[in-house]
Amino acid sequence: MRIEHLGPGDEEKLAAAEGLLDGPVKPDAAHHFLGDPNHHMLVAYVDGLPAGFVSGVEMTHPDKGTEMFLYELGVDEAHRRKGVATGLVEALKALARERGNYGMWVLSDDDNEAALKTYRRVGGSDSSPTLFDWQFDTD
Repeated sequence: MRIEHLGPGDEEKLAAAEGLLDGPVKPDAAHHFLGDPNHHMLVAYVDGLPAGFVSGVEMTHPDKGTEMFLYELGVDEAHRRKGVATGLVEALKALARERGNYGMWVLSDDDNEAALKTYRRVGGSDSSPTLFDWQFDTD
């Protein structure tokens, strides 16, 4: 497995991995995401093909410093339970440390057993937050 950190100009590589995402890559959003130095897209390749990804966003607050938010993790079904997710989360943790982040966090549904096992395996601790969200019509 090889993990690549995508950046500006890698929109085609991201589009080639869109089957791992929840939906089709939106070109403007991909360009914005990959061009922001605080947004991170790591893609795992197995035999030269995209097998999984993890995205992270660095967030800074004046009284806390900068931390990494693990935005999303996805692994192709054929590559699950083979260490791809663990490798991707470990790579994002290493990137966060390298960039001087004081920590990293993620939210997960209580019934997402695969995600919970992965996050515990790589040293995450459960803190059971309550999530409130707002959805806006952007069309």
